[in-house]
Amino acid sequence: MTVAPMSPGFSTTAKALKVRDWQLGPGQPTLVMDKFSAEDFHMVVDDRADVHVNSKDGRFYLGWSSLGRPGTDGEGWKIAVTGTATVPGNRISFGTETPADIVAAAVTCVLEGARPR
Repeated sequence: MTVAPMSPGFSTTAKALKVRDWQLGPGQPTLVMDKFSAEDFHMVVDDRADVHVNSKDGRFYLGWSSLGRPGTDGEGWKIAVTGTATVPGNRISFGTETPADIVAAAVTCVLEGARPR
């Protein structure tokens, strides 16, 4: 059996297809929580040690439960922004094992999109 020599472009493609190491595991929740100031947000730690963050206007919510939110299947993080009379709100959830860096990036996007009235 004869094998054709690799073309120069093949090595670039092969590098792109190599197995990579991906960040896994929850990481440090402080990467997320450090995004909130007491000036603009309320933070509550409940009796289950779950953390709840609300904007002072009540339209933004972040919840974190390291053991999973009650009534869900492994949901650890919940981000929600309430809508208006004409525009629906939005929400996103992440599992308990989602790296905090990923949640922090999502929170940063949401917070950067907020504008004072």
